[in-house]
Amino acid sequence: MADIDTGSATIEVRSVTADDHAEWLRLFRDYIAFYEEDVPEDVIATTWQRLLAQEDNMIALIAIANGRALGIANLVFHRSTWARDWYCYLEDLFVAPDARGKGIGRALIEAVYAEADRRGASRTYWATQAKNATARTLYDRLGSLTDFVQYRR
Repeated sequence: MADIDTGSATIEVRSVTADDHAEWLRLFRDYIAFYEEDVPEDVIATTWQRLLAQEDNMIALIAIANGRALGIANLVFHRSTWARDWYCYLEDLFVAPDARGKGIGRALIEAVYAEADRRGASRTYWATQAKNATARTLYDRLGSLTDFVQYRR
């Protein structure tokens, strides 16, 4: 999908393949733990199958540098009542803690933007916790903070 040179290593960002399962799973579980959440194993397995098959307009990207998977981005493309075309929801973005600050997050977001553009999405958006200051520093450079507040049931 895209190669980005960070000076010390080239970061390859591409769609996941079946061979990426163990690495994607490790990173996805670390992501869930980072947010102190609990996702049942059967849901994780279903998510992997959907992402691998690019089913339900879901795809996963993986970032690799020096032969090691360092980050993932899981995307959901959907229609909107406010646009004729698609929106891209970056549902999950995670970079391994020891790889942060090395351009992996930026490379993943740029690859997300490229995929959204390729699919004709007019909006790409994501959410994070207000306390996630490290990630928000990057997000403030690559996106625009909105004034929306999220509610859940």
